[in-house]
Amino acid sequence: MKIGISCHHTYGGSGAVATELGKALAARGHVIHFINRSAPFRLGAYSKNIFYHEVEAMHYPLFECPFHSLALATKIAEVAMYEKLDIVHAHYAIPHALSAILARQMLEDKCSESRCFRLATTLHGTDITVVGADSSMQGIVRLAINKSDGVTAVSEYLKRETVRLFEPRKEIGVIPNFVDTGVFARMPDGAAIREQLGLGDEKICIHISNFRPVKRIGDVLRAFRTIAGRLSATLLLVGDGPERSEAEEWVRKQGIADRVRFLGKIDDIVPLLSVSDLMLMPSSGESFGLAALEAMACGVPVIVTTAGGFPEFIRDGEHGFLVETGDVERMSEKGLSVLADVGVWKEFSENCVRQARNYHISGLVERYEAFYLRLLGERGRR
Repeated sequence: MKIGISCHHTYGGSGAVATELGKALAARGHVIHFINRSAPFRLGAYSKNIFYHEVEAMHYPLFECPFHSLALATKIAEVAMYEKLDIVHAHYAIPHALSAILARQMLEDKCSESRCFRLATTLHGTDITVVGADSSMQGIVRLAINKSDGVTAVSEYLKRETVRLFEPRKEIGVIPNFVDTGVFARMPDGAAIREQLGLGDEKICIHISNFRPVKRIGDVLRAFRTIAGRLSATLLLVGDGPERSEAEEWVRKQGIADRVRFLGKIDDIVPLLSVSDLMLMPSSGESFGLAALEAMACGVPVIVTTAGGFPEFIRDGEHGFLVETGDVERMSEKGLSVLADVGVWKEFSENCVRQARNYHISGLVERYEAFYLRLLGERGRR
């Protein structure tokens, strides 16, 4: 198959999943065309089956709104026509699915309905629970869903929220996020990695996100402050975003700045996860929680909230612990119980690795292939 993929290129779960999916499909012989403003952050080296098309949007002072969505539609139409794409897979209802719908309309006089690309849309969360929930955007998100040929969500939670908020006519399937356990695995040279990072033998907590309010960075810091008051520990904060400056100021005022490392955006997080003992993810909303799954694949127990999709793959008392959103006291208490007992940590770590294998990329890629083939079969019957 010839498949176009449009996704957010920046740091975040949706872009990571879309890119890893494209790379895995290319390895299975499909031809993949990424159509984005910039190259996805996890794209890495190119292969003979992977192509990247940059979207360049013009700027004109008369218009306050950017032209990116229109430029994206034009580029999708161009690539679809000249590369004869079978599928365009939009990751996020807006702008990607909406731009793909417009692209298909642009091609109406150039290809028959039976030959035009089929549009697969995957909902990742923010397009539904944040942007889509805004009254000014609800109608356009619902249109993007209903005009797609097939729609999937990354968790049962997100599917329920989509149905509740939009009452779409289109049936929504669920294909969960995945992890390449061949890549995300605990590296054996932990001591060398610690030395490179300037770490000693203290316990390492980690948090990875885009530092938006929904990630509740303040809860991470308060829980860590309690943990660091009871045992020797360092917190690694990976990522960047609007909450970072406030977080940096808070740790300085609390006198724990020497125990907290702000590492910024890092593409290769496996070495960091390989020396980590505990992941803290107190999000108030999480459509799936890919960062937690990747941590588990590297043998890192997790403390997460009951919000969103976490309970669908994390079992309380087996892979770590689930706590209510905002319950910093329980988060720090459970974190200490894992870090202070080597036997408990080892058991949880092994459980995490086993669970991550259930979400290995190969099985999920096959489900996406079947999804695409079903959409193409429906095109053939028209």
